[in-house]
Amino acid sequence: MTTILRLPGDLTDVTLPALLLRNAEDHGDLPAVSWRSGGQPGDEWTTLTWREVRRKVAVLAAGYQALGVVRGEHVLMMMGNRPEHWLSDLALTHLGAVPVTVYGTAAPEQVAHIVRHSGARFAIVEGARELPRWEPLLADATAPLERLVVVEAAEADTHRTYGSLHATGGRLFDPDAFEKAWRESVPTDALTVVYTSGTTGHPKGVRLTHRNVVLNGIALDAVVEFPEHVGHICYLPFAHIAERMLGIYLPVLRAAHVYLCADPAQVAATARELHPFQFFGVPRVWEKLAASVKAALAGLPEERRRAVEAANETARARVACRERGEEPTAELAEAYREAKERVLDPLLALAGFDRLVWTASASAPMPLDVARFWAGFGLVVMDAWGLTETTGVVTTNGPDAFRLGSVGKPLEGLEVRVADDGEILVRGATVFDGYLRADGGVDSACDADGWFATGDIGRIDEDGFLWLTDRKKEMIVTSTGKNVSPALVENTLKEHPLIGQALVHGDGRSYLVALLVLDAEMAPAWAAARGITGDLMASAAVREEVDRAVAAANARLNRTEQIKRYRLIGEEWGPETGELTPSLKLRRRIVRAKYEQVIDSLYTP
Repeated sequence: MTTILRLPGDLTDVTLPALLLRNAEDHGDLPAVSWRSGGQPGDEWTTLTWREVRRKVAVLAAGYQALGVVRGEHVLMMMGNRPEHWLSDLALTHLGAVPVTVYGTAAPEQVAHIVRHSGARFAIVEGARELPRWEPLLADATAPLERLVVVEAAEADTHRTYGSLHATGGRLFDPDAFEKAWRESVPTDALTVVYTSGTTGHPKGVRLTHRNVVLNGIALDAVVEFPEHVGHICYLPFAHIAERMLGIYLPVLRAAHVYLCADPAQVAATARELHPFQFFGVPRVWEKLAASVKAALAGLPEERRRAVEAANETARARVACRERGEEPTAELAEAYREAKERVLDPLLALAGFDRLVWTASASAPMPLDVARFWAGFGLVVMDAWGLTETTGVVTTNGPDAFRLGSVGKPLEGLEVRVADDGEILVRGATVFDGYLRADGGVDSACDADGWFATGDIGRIDEDGFLWLTDRKKEMIVTSTGKNVSPALVENTLKEHPLIGQALVHGDGRSYLVALLVLDAEMAPAWAAARGITGDLMASAAVREEVDRAVAAANARLNRTEQIKRYRLIGEEWGPETGELTPSLKLRRRIVRAKYEQVIDSLYTP
C-alpha cells in the first residue's frame, strides 16, 4: 500500500485542504510541483516544496476572494498543465469554491454551454488563443460570466491578469481567515465538477466530492505499492478525471512530486529525462509509443533485431507465468534476468522507461496486441476501467493479479455486476451524487438500490476479472439482427502495424465496412525499409499490404464481424479536427458524418 502517511482524521472525514496542511507540516521540505521555467524543452525545472505550495495557495486564495469568488460557486479554467492552473485549483478549493477545467480544444458553443450550465461568473484562461471563445460571453446577456483572469500578462488586454491577482492576494492575505475558510469544508462538499467530453451531444457536469476522491485514492493505493513520494509526469488535460486524480488529488494524498508537462508532445522527451517510476497513458498514447519503438527496431541490423525478438519472447513467457499466478522456473527467471540486463533495460533506458514499477492505461480497452508488445519488454500495462461518474477507476489489474486484455477486478469498496443485457452496473462510495443541474442541484443517476448503469457492455469471468466488450449505444446491429462490437473489430484491424486508426460501420446494413488510417509513424518506417518513397496512399505495395492486413483480421473474426470493403483515409484523426474527444476516444458520429459519402460509396456496387 502506497499511502502509509499520516491521515488527518478518519478516511470518510478527510478533505483535500486537510491533506495539504498535513503535507506542509509533515513533508514541508519535499518537492511538490515542478515545471519548466521557460516552458520549453531543455529549460531548467522550477520546483516548489509542499510548504511553499501551501503558502502560494493561501496567497492565491486571498486574491480570488478579493476578486469576488465565494463559497460554493463554480470557477472555470482553460489552461495547459502549468503551475498557475495547478495552484489555482487548490486555492479555489480552499475557499470552498468549485474549480472546473474546460478542455482547451472545446468549441465556442461548448464553452458557452458550460458557462451557462455551471452559472460561472469567473474564468481563468491562459492567453490570446482562448480569449476569442470567452470574450463574447462577457457581453452576452444570457451568460452569467462577469470577469476573465488571463495568465499571460502580455496577452491580457483590458482583462485582469493572474500576476495582479496574486499581488493583491499577497497584500490582503489574512492567515486566520484562510484557516477558517478551508475548515468550513466538509467531505460531502463538491470538490470539482468534471464535464464529460462525450462522443455525442452536450457535455454533462459530473459533481464529485472530497469523499469520493479520497476514498478512490486510498482504494487505488491498496492495489500497488510505489516508492514514497513518487514522481508523476502530468501531461493529460486536467479536464479529464484521470489527470485530475493522477496530477492533483493523488499527489496531495501521497505527498508526491508532480512534473507539469505543458506540451503533451514533449511527454516522451520528459520521460527520457526523468526516468519515472510510474507512467499512465490512454491506449492511443501506448499505441503511438509502441509504433515509435517498432519503427526504431525496424532500423536495427538483423542480428541485433533477432536478439531483441528473442529477449521479447523471454519477457512474454515470464509475464505469462505471472498472469497465470505461477512462479517462473529457475531457468526462465535466469533467462529473463540476462535478457533484461543485456537487451531490454538498455533499450528501455533510451525511452526513460527502465525504472518503471507501474504502467497503466484507462479510458478505453487496451488493444491486446499493444499489451502483448509491451509485455515483450517486461512491462505489464495495467489496464483499468472507470468513468468520470465513478471518480475514475472502478476496476484495475494489479501486480499480483492481472489478465492482459481484461480491465481487472473491482477496487475495495465497489461492487460490479452485469445486467441481463450485458450492461455493467456499479455501486459504492466513489460513485458520484449525480449530474449537475443548471439551477445548482443534482439529478441522481442511480437506481433505488444505488446501482449506476455505466453504458458499457462486458462480462465477468470465473476469476472475477472484468472484460469490456463495447459501449451499449455503440453496438452495431446489422440488417440481419446480429449484434457486433465495433471496438472488437477495430482493435483486430489495428493489430497490423500499418493501421493506426479504424472506424467500422454497418448499423442497419447487411455487411460491415471500415475507414482505415495509416499509422503516422509506423507506415513511413515500413515503407522506407522496403524502398518505397513518395505518397504512401498511392503506393500499390502499401495497399496490397493493407489488403493482407484486412484479410488476416477477417480470418480471426466471425462472418458477421468481417469487413467486406474498406477505404484508406489520408489524414490522421485527432481532437483538433474533431474526430477524437480530448481524451482520445473515437467520436463515431462525427467521423461517420464527415465521411458519409465515402461510407455510402462502400455500399454502392
